[in-house]
Amino acid sequence: MEDQNQGTPQTAGRHPAGEPEDGPDVSVEGNLDVVPPMSIRLEKVPQLTDYLSGLPSYTNPVQHNQFYHPTDGFYLSASDVVIQKIFFDLSAVPFRCSTPNLLYPRAGPRSEIRFDPAEVRAAIVTCGGLCPGMNTVIRELVVGLWDLYGVREIFGIRAGYRGFYSWDPIKLTPKWVDHWHKSGGTILQTSRGGFDLKKIVDAIEARGFNQLYIIGGDGTMRGVVKIFEETQRRNLKIGVCGIPKTVDNDIGIIDRSFGFQTAVETAQAAINAAHVEAESAVNGIGFVKLMGRSTGHIALHATLSSRDVDCCLIPENDFYLEGKGGLFEFLEQRLRENGHAVLVVAEGAGQNLIPRTESEKEQRDESGNPVLLDVGHWLKSELKNWWEREHADELFTVKYIDPTYMIRAVPANATDNLYCTLLAHSAIHGVMAGYTGFVPGPINGNYAYIPVEHVAQAKNVVDTKDHKWAWVRSVTNQPDFAMR
Repeated sequence: MEDQNQGTPQTAGRHPAGEPEDGPDVSVEGNLDVVPPMSIRLEKVPQLTDYLSGLPSYTNPVQHNQFYHPTDGFYLSASDVVIQKIFFDLSAVPFRCSTPNLLYPRAGPRSEIRFDPAEVRAAIVTCGGLCPGMNTVIRELVVGLWDLYGVREIFGIRAGYRGFYSWDPIKLTPKWVDHWHKSGGTILQTSRGGFDLKKIVDAIEARGFNQLYIIGGDGTMRGVVKIFEETQRRNLKIGVCGIPKTVDNDIGIIDRSFGFQTAVETAQAAINAAHVEAESAVNGIGFVKLMGRSTGHIALHATLSSRDVDCCLIPENDFYLEGKGGLFEFLEQRLRENGHAVLVVAEGAGQNLIPRTESEKEQRDESGNPVLLDVGHWLKSELKNWWEREHADELFTVKYIDPTYMIRAVPANATDNLYCTLLAHSAIHGVMAGYTGFVPGPINGNYAYIPVEHVAQAKNVVDTKDHKWAWVRSVTNQPDFAMR
């Protein structure tokens, strides 16, 4: 569950202001006779005051809102934190880890802010591929800035990073964005590439933007780091916030990225169709390719959710086709037992098995990522060739379904809409309070502020040694492909 009541700070685990960076040793009470201390560290999140002296502070305008009166504990302070690691093996020797447990500032409103709302000119931009919830985040940024803080100069940047220097910004108001959360995609449009740091920051400076809300994936976050560093170098009073977006859920540190749960839910329709097709044919295989360039989170969660999947293939777990313990042997056994099988594969799986020409090995997309070969069409062809070799006199059907663009283009579901709202409001509160070069996101269900540099570098891959992958193996009984 997300921390939906962001205005009520929890006192447990607070890190007193002024502690040394490594933090105090924390004793843990329990049934063990001796429990060694744990080292913790409060992570420093950049603020405008780090490089701009004499910045004035203002009372949060929520304090004087005629419709809402903040209660005690509504405003958060520097001592309100979120801890990254929440479970430990106390029998480990030594218990004290070589790296300290990190604490992050808790997201939410502050009593004092660093921007006069009347002087704010905010810019919102979406970059990279589509993802359910992008329009919701835009809408809630506009509504939150307008209603909570009284900001009236809010602009949308068209078509990603290149929009800063290629097109005029679009004026946004709550009335204009009112229905956006009901639509998939991004009404601001998006694109990959187009990152020219000098042109971007020159345009930001020329147009007088002093708050930036940049929505995108890991490549976009690397761009946010560079923009933040350049605004520092130029001593500009510009709050830079990255809002992590990736339907693959491959961004690290945060619990999950928005749109992921919608993607898993939407994938169920494709898996159900594959199951119906497979069950309705003699020796039928229903084969679904899902998104997941480098991580298999969608495929994994869709498999656990549907319970109709016989085998799940993800980039983190190599597989092979022929021989004992291979995919073909497993599928033949399932066909003999059940008469049909359902196979789910993430788009980045099996790339090491697909033949590539020298030119294909070097190809990269506009974001700099290696171009993936189509594992779906390749595996469909391999399945048909295998059956023709081994069982040419028997009927065999492969129904291949690729719902990729359907999944990422749908509107966010209720859970993701709620998440997008909290994420947008967390971003607004952070920027208004003077944080910059940061990312808002849930850590263990509580929203926090994280240095964007850390998020840009972190990856969230499926750990095939943990319990979640064991659950997949238990519900599918698929091979572990470790016998070769």
